[in-house]
Amino acid sequence: MALQNLTDENFKKEVKDSGKFSCVQFSATWCNPCKILKDIMEEISNEMSDKLNFFYMDIDESPSTPTLFSIRGVPTLILFDKNGEIVNTKVGATTKSNVQEFIKTNI
Repeated sequence: MALQNLTDENFKKEVKDSGKFSCVQFSATWCNPCKILKDIMEEISNEMSDKLNFFYMDIDESPSTPTLFSIRGVPTLILFDKNGEIVNTKVGATTKSNVQEFIKTNI
């Protein structure tokens, strides 16, 4: 399953109530590092979708959820457990191997 769009409206259903680990990329369309990371997340989501769900949330289109998690900069990745609780956070641009390691060490 590819990277899915996440909004303030569907966050609870898709992340909190999914019963599966989720990795959410908080981003913005004006952020160039976010665009690069989104491509990386697309690749990883195709490789690891059996282990967890992957989401992309635009902080300008859906500002409430990022505020709940005190998102201060983009890109930010948050890994949520099966109950929708935060496991770990990674802020800033990164490489595919770093994202893979971030996920593997936290699930």
